[in-house]
Amino acid sequence: MTRPPLPPFTRETAILKVRLAEDGWNSRNPEKVSLAYTEDCRWRNRAEFVTGRAAIVGLLSRKWTRELEYRLIKELWAFEGNRIAVRFAYEYHDDSGQWYRAYGNENWEFAEDGLMRHRLASINEAPIAAADRKFHWDLNGPRPADHAGLSEFGF
Repeated sequence: MTRPPLPPFTRETAILKVRLAEDGWNSRNPEKVSLAYTEDCRWRNRAEFVTGRAAIVGLLSRKWTRELEYRLIKELWAFEGNRIAVRFAYEYHDDSGQWYRAYGNENWEFAEDGLMRHRLASINEAPIAAADRKFHWDLNGPRPADHAGLSEFGF
């Protein structure tokens, strides 16, 4: 199985890979998202270190149980060969109704088949007022093509 686009990446294929990842994560479907990673993929997500698809499904299931109405935007930062660096922001609320915006950076390394084999994520978050939310689109689909991205928001 391959997961195009495949490395080595061009600017265009790196941007596409980032958008496909964003769309996948916005599905909030841990099993679907895990299929973008190698069977033995290694992650660092905040202070949590996991290896393998089953652990990724567990981490994402816990994440999206706590992070309600999750909406994510990713943007290409840099790329070379089989590596891509992205910056991202996402918004969600907890079960008390408090909204948050999280900001971060990810470094990705891909296998030849286009599956991600290593993901390093650094994430910070801050509470926000519901009126300060910026990410508004239907939860049942990807971010619309005409919705502002991170640069347009000044994030």
